[in-house]
Amino acid sequence: MKRQLLCMAAVFAALTLGAGTATAAGDPRWEETGTAYTDTLGGGQGLASRADGSLLYRGLMDIPLALRIKGWNHVGDPDIAQGHVFDAYQGPDTAGSKMFAVTTPSGKRYEYVHPLNPGEKLNNSFAAVSPDGQWLVAGEWGDQNRLQVFPAPLLNPSTPPTGGELKEVWQITLDRPVRDIQGCDFVTDTRLVCASNDATGSLFPEIRPLLQVDLERKLDGQPVTGAVRALFALPQRSLCSGTFEAEGVDYDARSGTLRAQMIQPGVCAVSTSVYAYRPAAD
Repeated sequence: MKRQLLCMAAVFAALTLGAGTATAAGDPRWEETGTAYTDTLGGGQGLASRADGSLLYRGLMDIPLALRIKGWNHVGDPDIAQGHVFDAYQGPDTAGSKMFAVTTPSGKRYEYVHPLNPGEKLNNSFAAVSPDGQWLVAGEWGDQNRLQVFPAPLLNPSTPPTGGELKEVWQITLDRPVRDIQGCDFVTDTRLVCASNDATGSLFPEIRPLLQVDLERKLDGQPVTGAVRALFALPQRSLCSGTFEAEGVDYDARSGTLRAQMIQPGVCAVSTSVYAYRPAAD
């Protein structure tokens, strides 16, 4: 049944492939170029591109038993920087901390635990490493006017070399609120793209929009502001009806490919659609 659903969804997506997306003057216009599918339990929480162009997926089934035993029951949208895999973990509703796990190219995993600051939500939706490898951006759930910034574990020399406590150093203050950010990734030193699961249309007219965050300058260890605007609504295409869920985002700088995930509704939720975009040739 699962294979039949995937095949039917692929045919449907091919018939309804979008022609392109609107953009502001001077910004690239993203054109949808294809759709892939992944198993939701094994890859529906996020994705990241490796140096060879292949994709790393994360799903709830990917949480190692040793981390589950410690209470880390959710993994978010990952990132890969300089061969290191960065995973964002959160625990139960009573948790007083969140955790970033970093796996080295040799397969060694180190855990960096961040005790929650006053007023900070326990959610740890994603990990996005700046192009220079020095800063780790993360985000909370709900309505937010910020993104959190940490020194990138292992890659930033200010962090412990074998895991330990990780303190937030500063924030990206957003010029307008965002809601239910599921994943972000850097496109340039001063631009991120983020997937929002907001279906209300109250903050942006688009439903479940892909957002662009333009920083006033590249991350440098000091507070910075970010200008937010919606690029386009992420596709919600399925043979099933019900509630979709936007998930992870990845930008592969080598190929110029942007990808975003959407978990399908109803019984089709076993499948997560992965939409690919490239800058349109004007």
